[in-house]
Amino acid sequence: MPDAIADAKRALRAEIRERRQLLSEQARESAADGIQAQLDALVDELGVRSMSCFLSTTAEPGTRAFVTDAVARGIRILLPVTRTDGLLDWAVATDDGDIAEGMYGLPEPVGELLGPIAVNDVDLLVIPAAAVDPTGMRLGWGRGFFDKTLGSMQHCPPVYAVVYDSEVLDEVPSDVHDQPVTGIVTPTRTITLAPTRR
Repeated sequence: MPDAIADAKRALRAEIRERRQLLSEQARESAADGIQAQLDALVDELGVRSMSCFLSTTAEPGTRAFVTDAVARGIRILLPVTRTDGLLDWAVATDDGDIAEGMYGLPEPVGELLGPIAVNDVDLLVIPAAAVDPTGMRLGWGRGFFDKTLGSMQHCPPVYAVVYDSEVLDEVPSDVHDQPVTGIVTPTRTITLAPTRR
């Protein structure tokens, strides 16, 4: 990766991380409510029966209430579990599922692990991001787990990145291995960028 792109990504991630840490508890709760409403509407619109979603950290727009309610409604949700080889395993979310701290301090489910290909038959992927631009380019957190997953999927369903409203930017720095998303979910809106992935 050219150093200029790497530097731009690092600087933008640092800025976003700092902004997220400054959010009040009330702003976080309000954002989580908004994310839940947006994801509920998206799932209904797409007729989703099986999907993947991530468990948000305290700094990320909250997805946990959505996951809990969706499981209660009978939607099969696969949660990512990081691996040392840079791939993701998956575990099915349950209403009484235990959560532990995984690699990099990320919240991950405790339970039976399904391999990386388990995600191949879902109707929707909901993934974390630091920022997204209108072309669907997503700035992740630099470890490449989701780019590898998306890049390896033969028939990729719609992919929506979850960010705060201020993180939908005019442009994000990107490199050849970065995978675009088909949509963006923020606490106030859902933006569908393209009906199919490039």
